[in-house]
Amino acid sequence: MTLSSTNVQEKPGSDIEPLRAKWGWIVALGATFVFVGFVALGSVVMATVASVLMVGVMMIVAGVAEVIHAFQIKTWGKFLLWAVLGVLYILAGFATFENPLFAAALLTLVLGGTLIASGIMRLVLAFSMTRERSWLWVAISGLITLLLGLIIIARWPTNSVYILGMLLGIDLILAGTGWIGLGLALHRRGPTPIQPRTE
Repeated sequence: MTLSSTNVQEKPGSDIEPLRAKWGWIVALGATFVFVGFVALGSVVMATVASVLMVGVMMIVAGVAEVIHAFQIKTWGKFLLWAVLGVLYILAGFATFENPLFAAALLTLVLGGTLIASGIMRLVLAFSMTRERSWLWVAISGLITLLLGLIIIARWPTNSVYILGMLLGIDLILAGTGWIGLGLALHRRGPTPIQPRTE
C-alpha cells in the first residue's frame, strides 16, 4: 500500500471524526428542534406570529443590505432603484411588526398561490416526460402540491392564523428528527479505526 492511497482512504474518516465526537450534541439539538416543533403545533397562532416576525426581521435585514449596496453604486438611476427597493423592504418588515396577523394572511395567500403554480408546473413537466419511468411520481407530487395550494386558498383568510405556525412546527419536527437520526448513526458507527501506514 502506497502512502498516497493511505491518505485518500483516511480522508473520509478524518472529516467525520469531529462529528462523531459531538454526536450527543447533535442528538440534543435534534431533540430541541422536535420539542420546539411540538410546542409550535400546540400553539399554532403564536407560532404563526413568530414565523411572521422572523420574516419581518429578514425583510428589514435585506432592506438595510440593499440600501448599503445602493450607496456603492455610482450611477444615479441604479442608486435610486436600489435605495427605493431597500426602503420598501424595510417598511414592509416594520409593517409585519405593526400587524402580524394581516401579514400572516398575505403570506398565506402567497404560499397558496405559489403551491398552485408549482403544482401546475410539475404536472405539465410530468406529462411532457411520459416516456420516462419517473413521470408518474412527478405527476403525483405535482397533484399533491396543487391540491394543498387549492385547500389553502379555499380556506383563506380564516386559515391564515394557523397555517404558517403549523408548517413551522412540522418543519422543526422533521429537521429535529433528521438531526437525531444523524447523531445516533454517528454514535452507532463508532470511531474509525486508524490504519497503519506502510512506507
